[in-house]
Amino acid sequence: MPSVGAEGLSSFAPSAGFLRRRRLLAGLFAALLWAAAALSVLITLAIVAVLIGESLPFLEEVGLSAVLLDTVWTPLFAEPRYGIWALVAGTLTTTLIALALALPAGLALALYLCEYAPPRLREAAKPVLELLAAVPTVVYGYFALLVVTPLLQGLIPGLPPFNMLAAGLVLGVMILPYAVSLSEDALRAVPRELREAAYALGFTRLQTGLGVMLPAARSGIVSAFLLALARAMGETMVVTLAAGQNPRFTFNPLEGAATMTAYIVQVSFGDVPYGSRAYRSLFVVALGLFLCTFAVNLLATLLSRKRSHRGA
Repeated sequence: MPSVGAEGLSSFAPSAGFLRRRRLLAGLFAALLWAAAALSVLITLAIVAVLIGESLPFLEEVGLSAVLLDTVWTPLFAEPRYGIWALVAGTLTTTLIALALALPAGLALALYLCEYAPPRLREAAKPVLELLAAVPTVVYGYFALLVVTPLLQGLIPGLPPFNMLAAGLVLGVMILPYAVSLSEDALRAVPRELREAAYALGFTRLQTGLGVMLPAARSGIVSAFLLALARAMGETMVVTLAAGQNPRFTFNPLEGAATMTAYIVQVSFGDVPYGSRAYRSLFVVALGLFLCTFAVNLLATLLSRKRSHRGA
């Protein structure tokens, strides 16, 4: 082949103008990405500032002990009481019911899709799960109220129309796509060598999935369900429509109770005077909900980083 001289190679070198434009575009995109990241942080800080700024006058007037040492929440009554644990109990009950449904079902579906399902079935199941995630939450709420609750009343005589059991079950179905998708991603991130080594030792497919895959993907699966847990804690319409809006300090799923998000919806209707104590109580509840979900998301992020470090 004829050799190409230095003069021939120099004709393929990028020009100074091209390099200058490329550096300019790279710097522009880097600045845009930095601005987007900074904007998300600023929005979060602004939300926190508004919640704290509106909550401090309420806490100075009522006292932190009245919020944390009482179990009755009646801020709209003539003799108001501000025991936030009544709302926390409803939130925890519905969330734990949802997690009790989503955890085993999500793990089973993720393991099946990863280890057992044929490729065609896997490709058909993913759009169905994504469709469940795309259904508006108000539809889930009316489904819980008009379909699930009558079915449960046929099984449990005396079950009230508003109850936390129906709300929690439908909430579990709603967060199931998040749990399945993220858990499957964690299982697929497990090195293939571990699976092949288990088969070489004579493990069955079930033994490999339960004894090798799940332990290896444990941190990723835990972070997936923590994210689903945070999603369930912040859900509004399902618990508002199905569990009711009566704050009650109870962990009995057969009773109705208000959650933190349900109270926020109740006050947001506009019947409470602006700047009143009842109005500011909304921000105290919102601040508590924000702290709970932030802690859950932070824990999930730490576990996800731990998984990535192990994989590296």
